[in-house]
Parts: sequence; structure tokens; C-alpha cells
Amino acid sequence: MEGPDLRLVPFALGCWAASLAALFTGLGVTLALGAAGVLGVVLAFVRDHVARRHLSASARVHGARRHPSAQDRTDGTAARGRWGGGGMSGGWRWIVAGAFLGVVCGAAATGARLAARDAPEVVALVEGRVSATVVLTVRDDPRQAAAVVGRPATWVVAADLEQAGELRAEVGVLVLASGDGWAGLLPGQRVRVPARFGPSRGGDLRAAVLSTERPPELLGQASWAQRAAGGLRAGLRRACAPLDAATGGLLPGLVVGDTSRLDPAVEQSFRDTGMTHLTAVSGSNVAIVTGAVLLLARWTRAGPRLTAVVCAVSVVGFVILARPSPSVLRAAVMGGIALLALASGRSRAALPALSAGAAVLLMADPELAADAGFALSVLATAGLLLLAPPMRDALRRRGIPAGIAEALAVPAAAQLACAPVVAGISGTLSLVAVPANLVAVPAIAPATVTGVAAALLSPVWPAGAEFAAWLGSWPAWWLVAVARVGAEVPAGVLPWPGGPPGALLLAGLTVLLMIGFRRPAVRRLAAVVALASVLGALPVRVLTGGWPPDGWLVVACDVGQGDATVLNAGHGAAVVVDAGPLPRDVDRCLRDLDVDEVPLLLVSHFHVDHIGGLDGVLAGRQVGAIATTPWPEPAAGRAAVARAAAAHRVPVSDAPESGGWTVGDVRLEVLPAPPERGTRSDPNNNSLMLVATVRGVRVLLTGDAETERQQALLAGGVDVSADVLKVAHHGSAYQEPSFLDAVAPRIALVSVGEGNDYGHPSASVLARLTGRGTRVQRTDVSGDLAVVLADGKLSVVLPTRPLE
Repeated sequence: MEGPDLRLVPFALGCWAASLAALFTGLGVTLALGAAGVLGVVLAFVRDHVARRHLSASARVHGARRHPSAQDRTDGTAARGRWGGGGMSGGWRWIVAGAFLGVVCGAAATGARLAARDAPEVVALVEGRVSATVVLTVRDDPRQAAAVVGRPATWVVAADLEQAGELRAEVGVLVLASGDGWAGLLPGQRVRVPARFGPSRGGDLRAAVLSTERPPELLGQASWAQRAAGGLRAGLRRACAPLDAATGGLLPGLVVGDTSRLDPAVEQSFRDTGMTHLTAVSGSNVAIVTGAVLLLARWTRAGPRLTAVVCAVSVVGFVILARPSPSVLRAAVMGGIALLALASGRSRAALPALSAGAAVLLMADPELAADAGFALSVLATAGLLLLAPPMRDALRRRGIPAGIAEALAVPAAAQLACAPVVAGISGTLSLVAVPANLVAVPAIAPATVTGVAAALLSPVWPAGAEFAAWLGSWPAWWLVAVARVGAEVPAGVLPWPGGPPGALLLAGLTVLLMIGFRRPAVRRLAAVVALASVLGALPVRVLTGGWPPDGWLVVACDVGQGDATVLNAGHGAAVVVDAGPLPRDVDRCLRDLDVDEVPLLLVSHFHVDHIGGLDGVLAGRQVGAIATTPWPEPAAGRAAVARAAAAHRVPVSDAPESGGWTVGDVRLEVLPAPPERGTRSDPNNNSLMLVATVRGVRVLLTGDAETERQQALLAGGVDVSADVLKVAHHGSAYQEPSFLDAVAPRIALVSVGEGNDYGHPSASVLARLTGRGTRVQRTDVSGDLAVVLADGKLSVVLPTRPLE
């Protein structure tokens, strides 16, 4: 049996590596890479040429002495074929030369774009933060960023800059736009708008980040293909509107990657179970749609040429439907290669096609080198070509029918190939990803095909489109159910080293396991290790018991969209941090905890969702003192705290810049940081931030501090590590990921209101925490949350009473 044809793989890898290195370094390093690649190609051929001349001369000398036998000639040829007479063999020569040639091509393609990005005129605009009227071409659908309370929606738009004032340039930019007029823009549409230049984050070809609060002036319509795609996508959304939120939001994501209506809870479940690839346009979408067309063509006995034409038309049609953006074109290439392999059975031809396709895409758009979606597409297709056939054959040898073996091998191979990249990106390892994807397989094709039918029918037959969407809702319901069950598996998501080291580590372990799985002893050892990992990843239990639970340390009260945290000082006394928006909610929580004395009441900041319930703490209880943040804004909130304290004759003072208090079993320390000014919300970022130590357990209380304050604490070298984290700002998206990593809590408490209008908590924040092995609990889901220390182990206890 012939092995895979790997001759073009080094070329593709060299091109990829050079493009990636160039993106994260600069033009100087890119030029050096290109020169090194040229030198490597030359040396590979020169060394082989010298070796061949040496062999020829040696053969002439020895030939004068004797005439070699046929066996001698055969042995000599074989030796030269393997080793090249002391030089590289022909195969190795082409491998090395191919890799260096890929480096040359990747460096040249990326360097040309870096030169445009780093042009002095463009750099001057960025460094001077110049404001100018710019002309842009929209590259992708505008997407809405997480909402900020009290501010208009912010749109994130990828675009190409054509003109800035009098300067003409062709570089990529990212636009952060506030206000109306951006939501309906289509890729390819040209607009004019006044904007301010700012620096990009690096690692891509974007020359700048533009910010504007003005609506765009349209300079023409998008192409017919983009308009057609927009109409079909809108029609699909209309057809799915009568469905429930879970399936109606998922179906457009499955078909065309439109996740605008995707339920955040469903999105989180898909992320936890390793099924997020289903909501992004990938080669599998193309393969499913084109495969359905191929089966239909074969059923009608169409000839090979007609079948090829029909399949090509279906690929073009799907690209138009899903939006002819770079990611969709990438998916079309990968899906076409995968379909070629499946249809022809010529995996040896498909792997060079995959390598060539990847290299061409990288040279056409070098930014793909740092695109996780591109990596996942290439790896999934490679898994289909390299891993799926032997896995399928192994299953068939064990008596599994051919169809079932194929259905099991394809998703398992794709998941194994993609797992290292997913682990490196998310810093997590999903133990349920492979079984969840296997169980989901039967529903993917029906949902995709019926969704495409709904989109195509929507302009001409709306009722038929709704019927097709209803049919698609059944397999979509199955996918939602699989994701939800998988997300609820204890320790289904384990922490894993993030970044390239984590990806390489998992890739190496995967290769070793695949080699070792041929031995029964290795399979048994892997099963034992996996079971031990699951059991070891359960350091925190979630229990339901009597209220208040014995040994409770801290309670996050369910006060709706607000904060109220209670720290057990012992003997019926407690320290209370914030009071929520309404008096009755915090009063109820304290009564349930049998708290009748509050020696210290702390106010993190003066927003109403933290101070509105002060009377609920003060009325009927002995309150010793109130300490507040020194930040004076909002003034109305500070005045309200002063009035409430005066009415109950409780002294009020500002918290110190450093130091703290000891109250019974609670030790409180103020986290020092200079005042933050000019941020998205100065009151939030100047929240009183505290570390409480309760019976040896560190609890970090963050108020509503956002990214800027969190970054300042890290920059100041403040120790923010804690066993328990009260997540800042109700779990909003404005969290610094490195801050969450530095805290590394075992338990995270999110005080948030059910059905709030702000999108709290952020799915990405929850994923970051759970991905690091943190047990996350939310008041909007479970009510009051108590952290308990018993027998040296932390637990989260939920009340048994019905939630009010």
C-alpha cells in the first residue's frame, strides 16, 4: 500500500512559517527570511551537484581498474538513491529545497504587504493620531461589540483604506464605529467617513485602528454577488424567526456562519463541547452541500462532465450564499479538496492539492497564517485525508459496517487533527469533544441542507422557506441537546497550557497515543490516566443543602442586576460589600443568613446597582461603620450614601489607599492603584478593590473594575491571586484576560440579573474562567451562592428554598 504523497507539504509549511514569522516581526526580519530561503535553495542544489560530480569522477577512476558486475551497479544505484553518495538523496534534496522555496514565497508575499503597511506616510498618520476623512472598502460584515451601559452600540468593521485626506493608500484597517448607519453595510461597499487614526495591535497586516462616531457616507452599492448574499441571508433569518431562540439562532450559523441571533447560552455550550466549528463556515459546509448535489447528479445518471459542472456551480452558489469573504473562499478551497478525495478515492493526489491550495491562499492573503480558522480548516482536511482512512479500516476490521465506520472515522479524525490548535487558543482541553461530535454527526448534513433550501426559497416562496427551516429545526434541536448535555458533564473541560507550547504539547501527545494505541497495554493505561484526570479535576463540589450552610465563608446574594457580597465574621456578624439595587433583596439575603450585626459595610462605588439597597442593610441591624471608595463620582450616588448613613446614624469615611481592617474572622486589605481618569467608566475603574481572607481562604472582591484598572494592578506587581473571585462588573466583557489568569481562582461568583439588557455575563469571560479549571457559579441561574470550607475542601452550596 502506497503512503501519502508528502512532496509539497514542506513547501506549504515553509510558506506558512515565513508568513507567520513576518507578521509578528516586521519587514527587516522578513527580508532576512527571504534571503535565507534563497540561500537554502541554492545550497541544496549546489551541494547535490558537487556530490554528483564527485561520484562521477570516482566512478571513472574505479571503472579504469575493473568492470563492475550487474549486482555492483545495482547496489551503487541504490546507495546513491538513498544517500546521494555522501550528499542528500534526490528525495531529501527536494524536501529541503521545497521548504526553503516555501520560505521565499511566504516572505515575498508577506513582505510586499508589510512594505505598504509600514509606509512612512501611513505611519505618520498613526503616530500622530491624525483625524482625517477616509475612503474605505468594507471587507466583511460589521459585527457589534459588547454593549457598554449608557453608550451607543460600537461596530467593528474590517476594511481596506483607499484614501486618507489627500493621501492614497491600499492597506487594511479596523474601524471602531459608534452610532447608526454601519449595521447594514455589505462587504465590497465603499464609504467615506471622518475618523481618527490609532495604532493596531500588531500580528496582522492592518495598518491602523480608526475610530469614528459619525455615520458613513455611501459611495455606491456592493457587487451583485454581495447583494444577493445579503438578501439570501436575510431571508434565512426571516424563515428562522418563528422557531424558538435556540434552534432559530443556530440554524443560520450552521448554514452560513451567521451567529447574530445565536443564544449566548447555546454558544457557550458549543464552546464547552468543542462544537464551535459548526457555527463557522468551513470546508465541511462546502463538502456537505456539494456532496448532496453530487448524490443527486448520480441518482439522475448524469455523466462525469455534467456532474463536475453541476458540483462546481454548487460551490460557487454556496460561496455567494455564505458571503464571498476570505474565510468563505478558504472554506471553498478546503471543502473542494476534501470532496475530491472522497469522490475519487485518490488521497495521494488530494494531499498535494491540499498543500498547494494552502500555499496559494497564504500567498494571496498572508494574514491567514495567523488565522485560527485557516489552521483548523487545513488540519481538518488533512485529518480527513490522513487519519480517517486508517481509522475507518480499523473499525471495519472489528466488524463495524462500512457506513457506520465512515461516519465515526471522519469526525473523530477531524477532531483529533484540530484539537492541538483548539487547546492552544482556548487554554482548555475538552474531554467530551470527540464523543459529542460523533453523536452530532447525523444531524449536521440534514440541518445544513434544509437551511440552504430555506435560504434559496426565501426570495420566491417565503412559506416554503419557513417549512424548510422548520424541518431543519429538528436536527438543530438535536445539536443543541448534545451541546447542553456535553457542557454539563463534570470536568468535561480541563485546563491546558495555552499558546504554541500547549498546542505543540498536545500534538506530540496525540501522535504518541496514536502510535501506542496499537498495543492493548497502552490503551488501558490511557483509560486509567483519563479517568484519574477527570477525578482530579473536581476540586470544587456543587451541593444543595440547608441554609445557611455550616462553615460558610462568603455569600454572593441574589439581588438581581447588582452586587451584594457577605463575608462571615463569626457569631452572627458579617462584613457586607455593596447592597444591590433594592433594599428588600439584600435584607432577605442577610435574614436568611441570620446576620444581625454588620461591623463594617463597604461601598465599592456609587452606582445605584451597588448602593440602592443600603436601607436593607441598615434597617433593623447594628451597623458599625461605612467605608467607601474615595472617588467622588457620581456625585448623586455619594450624596445618597451620605443621606442613608445619616438617617441611621452610621459614620461614613473614605477607605484608605492601602491597609485595611480586621473584623472577627475576616481580614480585609485594600488593593492599591492610582486613580484612573479618561476611561470608559471612571466610577467603575475606581471601584474599591479588596482582598478578604476568611479562615485562610483568599477572596478577591473587584467591584465593577474594568480592563484599565485590572491592567494597572498587574503593571504595579500587585498580588491578585485568590481562591474565590467575585467577577468584576457582573461578568461584563471588559475583563483583562491576563488578570483572570493571574487570579487563577478555584471558584468564581458572578452576581448578575436574569435577562438583563447588557449581555452580562460575557460568554468569552465565562469560557476563559472555566477553561482554566475554575468552577463558575451565577446568581441569575442558582440564586444565592455560598462558598463553604469543610474538611479542608471548598464547596459551593446552593439553597434548597424556591428562588423568589
